[in-house]
Amino acid sequence: MAGADTAVDDAGGLSGLEAGLDALETVPAPRTPWRQILKEKMLPPLIAVALVLGLWQGLVSFGFVDDPTKLPAPAAVWQVMRDAWLKGDLLGYIWTSLSRGLLGFLLALAIGTPLGLLVARVRWIRAAISPILSGLQSLPSVAWVPPAVLWLGLNNKMMYAVVLLGAVPSIANGLISGVDQVPPLFLRAGRTLGASGLKGIWHVTLPAALPGYVAGLKQGWAFSWRSLMAAEIIASFPDLGVGLGQLLENGRNASDTAMVFEAIVLILAVGIAVDVLLFSPLERWVLRSRGLLSRG
Repeated sequence: MAGADTAVDDAGGLSGLEAGLDALETVPAPRTPWRQILKEKMLPPLIAVALVLGLWQGLVSFGFVDDPTKLPAPAAVWQVMRDAWLKGDLLGYIWTSLSRGLLGFLLALAIGTPLGLLVARVRWIRAAISPILSGLQSLPSVAWVPPAVLWLGLNNKMMYAVVLLGAVPSIANGLISGVDQVPPLFLRAGRTLGASGLKGIWHVTLPAALPGYVAGLKQGWAFSWRSLMAAEIIASFPDLGVGLGQLLENGRNASDTAMVFEAIVLILAVGIAVDVLLFSPLERWVLRSRGLLSRG
């Protein structure tokens, strides 16, 4: 009886210890004050942008680049952007490219995710396709534009095809890398609890592979955006509308350096905005859910 009482006491102690550890893990950390968020997250990028603009203006003002056809002043680029805004064209440039990029990325997500799972879980498919995916990921996206034009013509289908070919390999490889890093213990525990087959993929494999998957998504978006810009620059056609890549090409054809820099600034701004508004919060959520990032 004494041994049984001791075992019960030990079990109760272990249960209490586990409950205490769980409580420690679930205690929410205090939220970071807005002033600290502004200071730590928003002020450094603003300072960096100000330094770049200052250096740019200095190169023009002190005569290091005295030919405005080679490097226009920031004020000249701002004036071109302001004129496009007043004409109602600026948002059109951005939306034409952004809508293509997001739709193409969603299509790539729908294709790359099941492809990545299939390659990660089936050995013979992995042996056959994994090297091809790696090769496609290293292939410059601009190489797909000429065949896409020949296959599909000068239309939006061609744009989406180039985006897909640029983004799918990165998304699939990111998910494959994430699945490879899932501890086998997680999979065995899931099967023990009845999570096998599709349930195991949904409830165990995908959540455990999220860090690698999110990294693949970020890289996939970068590749899709670059692919789209290459397609818009090379395969420009009036019926396709004027996107940011077409705007860049128009500036080159007109020898308008201010318009060229306008397009470059907008391309950078859209890429940064998508990362800051979409992928960075997603990445922080994944890290925070694993206790790797303090709440803020």
